[in-house]
Amino acid sequence: MGSFKTPVFFLRKGASSFHHVLWVLAIALALGIGPATQAWQEARIEQVQTEDISAAGFSRIVREFSEEDGFFRSDNFVSNETSYLHILDKLRVMGGSGGAYIGVGPEQNFTYIAKMRPRIAFIVDIRRQAMIQHLMLKAIFQLSENRAEFLSRLVSRPLTGEDVPGRGAPIDKILAYLSASPASEEYFTANLASIRKLIQNDLQFPLSSHDQQSLEYVFTAFRQEGLDIQYRSGTGNWGGPQWAGFPSLKELVLESDLHGRPGNFLVTDEDYAFVRDLQRRNRIIPVVGNFSGTKALAAVADYLKKNGYTVSAFYTSNVEQYLFANGTFAAFVENVRKLPITEKSLFIRAFPNMREPHPARIPGHRLTTLLQKVSDFLQDYDKSLYPDYWSLVTTHYIAAEEP
Repeated sequence: MGSFKTPVFFLRKGASSFHHVLWVLAIALALGIGPATQAWQEARIEQVQTEDISAAGFSRIVREFSEEDGFFRSDNFVSNETSYLHILDKLRVMGGSGGAYIGVGPEQNFTYIAKMRPRIAFIVDIRRQAMIQHLMLKAIFQLSENRAEFLSRLVSRPLTGEDVPGRGAPIDKILAYLSASPASEEYFTANLASIRKLIQNDLQFPLSSHDQQSLEYVFTAFRQEGLDIQYRSGTGNWGGPQWAGFPSLKELVLESDLHGRPGNFLVTDEDYAFVRDLQRRNRIIPVVGNFSGTKALAAVADYLKKNGYTVSAFYTSNVEQYLFANGTFAAFVENVRKLPITEKSLFIRAFPNMREPHPARIPGHRLTTLLQKVSDFLQDYDKSLYPDYWSLVTTHYIAAEEP
């Protein structure tokens, strides 16, 4: 008799996990194939990886996996990485879809999630404010059926009057409409109340008084600066010529890959819908954590292993630069060892071209985005090939290919 595969057509969404197991066990025993425990495990993994995570479960994971609030000099309202799309072609070829995505920072994660189509994503950031910002963004996703509504709520510019862009509108039309629209205090206040209610009631996540201050602080920044909001190095220091080198949210959305193709998650309805669906199913989970800490990444690794996931991509930005500077890089490596990886698991990094430009630097971009196999990373570390950050980003890196 040929090998038996679990009949996934029994595993329809919304059905009882117990009934799934009974079906699989009954078939396995009737056909006399293999241990029933293996069939049960396959059924359990498929069920866990496709069902919605409950609000209570989501809230528990965020709270229990998170570490204490840490310090970072920047607010990071939006990314500062104009090169973030350059590795998309390589990512499609080398990385597997599905699995688990791990990232850090703000909205650039949504583009990588949209392109890689993971089943679950964890955003691990040292700042509690980053977690609160992701809860804010999650609420806006859930409240907004399309891209225009999402950006409208985010920057407190209501969609009113003639020529309102809707579903299917080109992204440049959406951005032009919102750029020409004034902020509305009334719209801001109503949306802030809706966001707060969704987080605390629907998601069952309690916001402390400090959390509520952080939420209003972040949402206010987007209202005040609109689509011109930028990465910030220094809390509360908004605007001014010193930030002219950083891209605005509008510029980041309009960025293109090395072939001139736009790729941000807000460019197409399909990419936005995928990210929104994952958000609505509570499968993009923000966690407060230091990459070299003792709790957050270890908890994520344990969760992924228990539920049969493997890591498809781990976006670290340039966090490892700070880990080397703080003398905690070795602790990060040990956390990476705990993750369930395959030969396809990839790091996505962004190297700042400041003191010395990277060999793969693309002219006109402050940072260079690179890939590396996680398996190569661990092997190289064990060979003592990473005495410093420069060695890390110039050893066995995978560069974007220019057309």
